[in-house]
Amino acid sequence: MSVFRNQPLFVLLFGMMSLLMYVPVLFSVRLDQWLYARTFFYHGTFFLIISVLLGIAFSSQKLQKKIVQNIFDLFCCFVFLPIFMAIPLNYLIINIDFFDAYFEMLSSFTTTGASIFDDSTKIPDVLHLWRALIAWVGGLLMLVAALAIFQPAGLGGFDVYARKNNSSNLKNQIKSANIRSRIIKYTILISPIYFVLTIIMSILLILSGDRPLVAVIHAMSTFSTSGISNVSGLQGANSGIIGELLIALFLIFAISRFMYQQDSEGRGYRRLKKDKEVNIMLILIIIIPSLLFLRHWFGAIEASESFSFQSGLSAFWGGVFMVISFLSTTGFESEHWSASQMWSGLKTPGLILMGLCVLGGGIATTAGGVKLLRVYVLYKHGIREMTRLSYPHSVAGAGEKARSFRKEGAYAAWIFFMLFLVSLALIILGFSATGIKFEHSLILAISGLSTVGPLINVAGDGSLNYSQISDIAKFIFCIAMVLGRLEALAVIALFNPNYWSK
Repeated sequence: MSVFRNQPLFVLLFGMMSLLMYVPVLFSVRLDQWLYARTFFYHGTFFLIISVLLGIAFSSQKLQKKIVQNIFDLFCCFVFLPIFMAIPLNYLIINIDFFDAYFEMLSSFTTTGASIFDDSTKIPDVLHLWRALIAWVGGLLMLVAALAIFQPAGLGGFDVYARKNNSSNLKNQIKSANIRSRIIKYTILISPIYFVLTIIMSILLILSGDRPLVAVIHAMSTFSTSGISNVSGLQGANSGIIGELLIALFLIFAISRFMYQQDSEGRGYRRLKKDKEVNIMLILIIIIPSLLFLRHWFGAIEASESFSFQSGLSAFWGGVFMVISFLSTTGFESEHWSASQMWSGLKTPGLILMGLCVLGGGIATTAGGVKLLRVYVLYKHGIREMTRLSYPHSVAGAGEKARSFRKEGAYAAWIFFMLFLVSLALIILGFSATGIKFEHSLILAISGLSTVGPLINVAGDGSLNYSQISDIAKFIFCIAMVLGRLEALAVIALFNPNYWSK
């Protein structure tokens, strides 16, 4: 274990990525697809040799303990590792250039799930397995990085827990945190849970009727919230409504961090029912599908379709699943979503889905977006400010933690929300400068920043595809994906002199 403690994060992930290439090798050998097996075997072996040489070179150097250095290493991993991941993909698919292959791998590694392949059924299954596997590892990386790197630095959603009385000790906390030990600790803690749950979900999907490969890819895509599929989504799966129920059940892992870890007092699972992020999710699951369901009578009275219990139930379930899927920034589309649209008569349901993507899932999860905890903190602060307008001398209770949420936590959440909006505006401006119309630019920007690649399939008019945008627009989308995955506060921390100072 001491060997890994002295290695940079980039070298460790590079070695892991090299070993992962043997998984497609075994899959290809089983199907007698020797071209794919040789390609991944040669590249995996070559990259593994390079990673070993890099490990030997860095073994004698003392790693810096600064958190900002680890954030920078994480940034380099997301930017440069997809270059090596894309090499076998570019070799095996001759009708795409290297930048398209890089775009595909960066999208998978950031758990965005945006694909330049319009028809996924024409791509070999081994490449879909490679994409899903990279996204699965990218999700695990973010789970570990959130707890090992972002939490001690007060980033990644943990900024809402900042308190005035200990803000002066933040620099000492950052300097004293043994980041490498934390990375190893949380990797050992989370990896078995992450792996076993993926296996369990795969088995359940197989029992529900899915083919083994489809079940494994959908399970990995669910836990990584990437939305990657080798059968063009859930419509091409055989599990039907049972498969959607299983996916919706396991997507709660993208809403609350207490599904993977205990809290500071060891009450993680017991306080799950009181988790504000889970409560907000339940409220949205109840309100939004109910409004879509009731609009059949109040907003679409002119519809001539007679009432059917089965059609109404299908429409309601389509709304429930889509809320869970896009709130967790996964992007799976329910096969009953079209029935929900027809039932409600709403012509612009994409606006609702884009709003859910912006809200995002839970902190320290694989979900993207603003995060539900920040939304809750801003809500509590707004309620308190409105109360003070009526009762200027009132004193709010609920303890020190709640007061911190309404003050320092709300201030940090508001800063992040403004940075998110500024980033969104700049990216929309960049897309518009490439000739993309505003509606499509808005969808692309939200899709990249919230890491929900499949959003363009349900929020647009059907004419927007990643394969049709220019290379400049793809480059802007790559920036949006990295910025959305690491979050703006973490990227800005790289340019903060206080983090780099001794």
